[in-house]
Amino acid sequence: MADIQTGRDSFSSKFGIIAATAGSAIGLGNIWRFPYVAGENGGGAFLLVYLIFVLAIGIPVMLSEFTIGRGAQLNAFGSFRKLKPGQPWYLIGLMGVAAAFMILAFYTTVAGWTLEYIYQSLINGFSGKNPEQLHSMFESFTGGSWRPLIWYALFMGFTGFIIVAGVKNGIEKYTKILMPVLFILLLVLVIRAVTLPGAGKGIRFLFQPDFSKIRASTILEALGQAFFSLSIGMGTLITYSSYIKKHEKLGQTAVFVALTDTSVAVLAGLAIFPAVFAFHIEPASGEGLAYITLPNLFQQIPGGYLFSLMFFFLLGVAALTSTISVLEVIVAFFSEELKMTRKAATWTATLSVSILGAMCVFSTSLMANVHIFGKTVFDLLNFTSANILLPLGGFFIVLFVAWFYGTEKTKRELSNNGTLKARYIPLFIFIIKFLAPIAIAFVFLQGVGLIKLS
Repeated sequence: MADIQTGRDSFSSKFGIIAATAGSAIGLGNIWRFPYVAGENGGGAFLLVYLIFVLAIGIPVMLSEFTIGRGAQLNAFGSFRKLKPGQPWYLIGLMGVAAAFMILAFYTTVAGWTLEYIYQSLINGFSGKNPEQLHSMFESFTGGSWRPLIWYALFMGFTGFIIVAGVKNGIEKYTKILMPVLFILLLVLVIRAVTLPGAGKGIRFLFQPDFSKIRASTILEALGQAFFSLSIGMGTLITYSSYIKKHEKLGQTAVFVALTDTSVAVLAGLAIFPAVFAFHIEPASGEGLAYITLPNLFQQIPGGYLFSLMFFFLLGVAALTSTISVLEVIVAFFSEELKMTRKAATWTATLSVSILGAMCVFSTSLMANVHIFGKTVFDLLNFTSANILLPLGGFFIVLFVAWFYGTEKTKRELSNNGTLKARYIPLFIFIIKFLAPIAIAFVFLQGVGLIKLS
């Protein structure tokens, strides 16, 4: 459905907006990263701090991106150029497009792993393997050349297929299917986990805060997780909000998206920690939690074959809703700024990202000894996007809205030209003027190693 005023494709329903925008935020960070980061930082104590930051910082920064995107109704680059013509603010949008290239290259590499593990679950490939053998299995797969590349290409192909269909018939149509599937799978896994003997310890670990576990590093880790989990600073929220119609309530949408995103993270913890404690596994198992620890755990659970298949399919769905949103940032830029057709923009973006992605795939095999600034291509793209481009993007986005775009214009956008009361606006303005920039600056300084809190 094209917007009458702009002729651009747009979301056709409230549910479509929530499904697509929440899908862009929900990804491997919620289901794969959140549980192990929470495990390393004391469970319930980390969760409490994380929730505070989602409400106090995450939602206001998200609303800043919504204000820019819907206000301009253009891609991330074009939005800044339209709202502040003749000024270098468009560089923020360009930084978002660059971040999208990097993120899609390494993120789809990890997403491809989920396809391998869906396959292994299907053929019962984890059966009879101890943790050491599962670790070797993971390293053997990621250290290979062609299987990871094939899975990468397949995942990028899925993503491109959805994007080429457009906003309403592609992004909205498929996320309205994928998001309910994600929640159903997650709820089934939660029910299985909490009904295991000894699951109570895991539930207490997740929901009973131990304030002695809260350190300065825990606070920054929670802030960083809240920031990155909501897809802030990479241009996806600006791009998606440019497809939101003018009568929709942006404040309500931001709250729904944040609640949906946080619910998935909490449910993922609830699906994992009870099972982890029931089988006496260390909750701080690091990044190997999903690909090494859990396959071992599934073998010990009645019906583990089915739950293993469901879990890795869930991971794949979560990854796909994210890769769709990141590719759309690049496609919107190509189609609107370079005047390409959507089809040409999609497959040009898909192919160019895949060239970079192949180097990420080979970072654990053929190019394992190729280092730039002491990092593999995969690690370099991950570090540069997560620790530099996204925090800087988020920082300049809130500065732009708070200090340069204009309070009156912001109020008009958030109140739908005065038709909504939107009593939260003064608090929102205060947060993005003072609190959010300071918080994001700490994330950036910690990320690049200029400060080190313990």
